[in-house]
Parts: sequence; structure tokens; C-alpha cells
Amino acid sequence: MKVAVYGRKLSSVLIPYVEELFSEMDNAGFEVVVYEPFYSALKQHSSSSYNYNSFTSAHEIKGKVDFLFSVGGDGTILDTLSLVQESGTPVMGINTGRLGFLSSISKYQISKAIDSLQKGHYTLDVRTLLRLETNRTLFGEVNYALNELTIHKKDSSSMIIIHTYLNGEYLNSYWADGLIISTPTGSTGYSLSCGGPIIMPRSENFVITPIAPHNLNVRPIVVSDKNIVSLEVEGRSQYFLASLDSRSVTIDSSIQLAVRREEFPLNLVRLDNENFMGTLRNKLMWGLDSRN
Repeated sequence: MKVAVYGRKLSSVLIPYVEELFSEMDNAGFEVVVYEPFYSALKQHSSSSYNYNSFTSAHEIKGKVDFLFSVGGDGTILDTLSLVQESGTPVMGINTGRLGFLSSISKYQISKAIDSLQKGHYTLDVRTLLRLETNRTLFGEVNYALNELTIHKKDSSSMIIIHTYLNGEYLNSYWADGLIISTPTGSTGYSLSCGGPIIMPRSENFVITPIAPHNLNVRPIVVSDKNIVSLEVEGRSQYFLASLDSRSVTIDSSIQLAVRREEFPLNLVRLDNENFMGTLRNKLMWGLDSRN
């Protein structure tokens, strides 16, 4: 089995867990390639010696590995999207961050996770993506997101207006600080913080959630992801922010934006004892009743 390992940062506190990960993979006979900046940090901080091949870009591993290990938090999982792209390579998230909603495998479960991979005791959690289409290139080849597209005012002075259409038919003009179009995965992120609903991962929907709307009658709306959501942005300021997950660019009112469901998904590895409802309760404290 060939696996790739990706991480952003490596602190001294995490060294024992990362060393355990590589030790378990070696014992399992995995062929391992490591993201070069992460590998350099590991060799600098660890007392152990390693002799793995490394990679620096997506084309070196895309479609060439059986699994990709993401070592970090949920933001690191979002980074892996640009590495696996449309290859379908499953991503296993080892959570060394805080919440770990997507990176659901604890750093204390590393041995169990490797054993489960070997025995096939896991499932693939298939997550839909959204794709952004524009009249000018904004995000290069990686014009898709796992969580959301966000349109936001660039400065703190005045709200913006986002005219929104479904398949060319007028939906609404949002007077607000911004607008979020999220996938079911993204419904538990920024959209939820702005009053949006929680959507089950297998739902075929988008959630359109305004950010601090000026009109009290405007609420989040759930639409089918078979729709194409088109946006026109205007405001007193000349420039606005467009974000796909954690990547942001500055746009102006001449940019035409359209969101649709991406043709390929992201596959996340889940151990057999994991499920979305349990994650909601354990990570977000959903339904927690202090009377119990």
C-alpha cells in the first residue's frame, strides 16, 4: 500500500504522535511519501532518522497513492483538496488541531487507524464539492471548495448588495455584509455561525446564508445543488472579497460568479465506529441538555 502524508506545521508537542504514525506505517509495510516542508520540519525536530521520498505538488501524487494522511486540523483537510483533486484518493485526517470535525481521528487512535486500514475496517464518507465559474480566472485550476463560497465586503464601512439568481431566475437581492453558499459539509462551519441550518452530509443541497443582513425578513434558504446559483455584486466600495474555503481573492463588480455542484467529490476515511450524528454531539455539543 502506498500512502502520502501531508501536514502544515509541526510543533515539538506533536513530535511523539507523528513519530508513532510513521513507525506504525513502517511496521505495516506501507510505502510512504511525505510533503517536503513537513518532512523537513520532522527531520529537524525528531531524534529518529527517516528515509522517505518527498513531494511538493499535486501532480507527483495525484492518482499514484492509495491514501493521503492529513496531519493537522480541519484547515489541513481543506488543503488536501488541492492535492487529491479529481483523483478520488481517500483522505484520512489525523486530528492534531482543536475541533477536528473533519479530521475525526484522534492522535491517540493512530495505531487503531493503521490497523483498520490494513483490515479494511473503514468506510468512505463521500462529500460533495461546489465549483465556482467566473468570467475571469480567480483561483486557477482549484476553483472548487469543500465548505463554501463566501462573498464579503472588503472594508468595514458599508454593506454590499448581492443579486442572486437560480438557473437565471431572480431569487433575491441581499443587502448584507456578505453571502455564503455552502455545501452540506460547509453547513456546520461559517454558515452555521451565521444562523444557517445543519444539513446531513449526503443531502444534495446548497445553503444560501446571508451575513448580517440588513433586512430582518431575510433568512437562510436551502436549495437543490442541481441549481446553478449566479451572483452579481455591487456596493459603495469598488472591491469585494471572494473566498473558496480558506483561499481569498479581491474582486470587483465586473466579475460574474456562478456556483454549481462539482462533478467529483472528496472521499474522507471514517473508522467503522464513526458517524455524523455522533460527531455532531461530541464535537459541536449538538442537543446537549445541561439538565441531564
